[in-house]
Amino acid sequence: MRINRRRFGEIAGRIFSSFAFGSACRLSEGSLAGHRFSGAGEANDGRLAARPRANVSTSAKGERLGLGGARDAILRLPANAPAAPLPLLVLLHGAGGSGEGILRRLGAAAEEAGVAVLAPDSRGSSWDGIRGGFGADVTFVDRALERVFEDVSVDPARIAVGGFSDGATYALSLGLINGDLFRRVVAFSPGFVVNGTAHGKPRFFISHGTIDQILPIDQCSRVIVPWLRTRGYDVTFREFGGGHEMPPAIAGEGMRWVAAAPPA
Repeated sequence: MRINRRRFGEIAGRIFSSFAFGSACRLSEGSLAGHRFSGAGEANDGRLAARPRANVSTSAKGERLGLGGARDAILRLPANAPAAPLPLLVLLHGAGGSGEGILRRLGAAAEEAGVAVLAPDSRGSSWDGIRGGFGADVTFVDRALERVFEDVSVDPARIAVGGFSDGATYALSLGLINGDLFRRVVAFSPGFVVNGTAHGKPRFFISHGTIDQILPIDQCSRVIVPWLRTRGYDVTFREFGGGHEMPPAIAGEGMRWVAAAPPA
């Protein structure tokens, strides 16, 4: 999905005000660029039930999870994963993409930082919440997380959700709604935030290219970042001289941020 400047301003005003007042209201179906939301049969509030488990030894090897047919999820573990609990990133692709594609875009950054990555595919061409409401995609991410928590020793203080472009928009939205699960949120070139009820107090790493012509920085991250900061969220913001992309240096910094020990 792509938005023009006027449309983003209209959406952002409604969405941000709903978070600011703690509202659990939903955007009307089809209100984002006229799209119907693909998960209408299983609408929900964006909340995830999966939680990491204690006393789990990492037995997974890194593989497709076999949960969703052609549209599935991939678990990628560091080659030399320690016995200690791992940081975990749920990584969300952009519109028209896939988990495999966003892993290619990320490159070696997660491996070098020692981060386990769960990269699910959206049920449709992109994530449901940005097209009208939460539903099937949240359900699938929850199933994938349950599987990972069964087979991977995960550090509860270093569970993150992140993404690029439309995936970054969805990551910001799920991160705010599930801040009691996702202590960290990584958004590479996000567009906006989908309305919902915030839980917890996650920290944010946001990056954006200064000449991005797909999601212009002035109408996107330069609106989102101050909005988060005025509401007390800790935000690390990186602007870079580039377009709609995820440069290796930015990806590497983001992964090291995910892997870092939590602040005292």
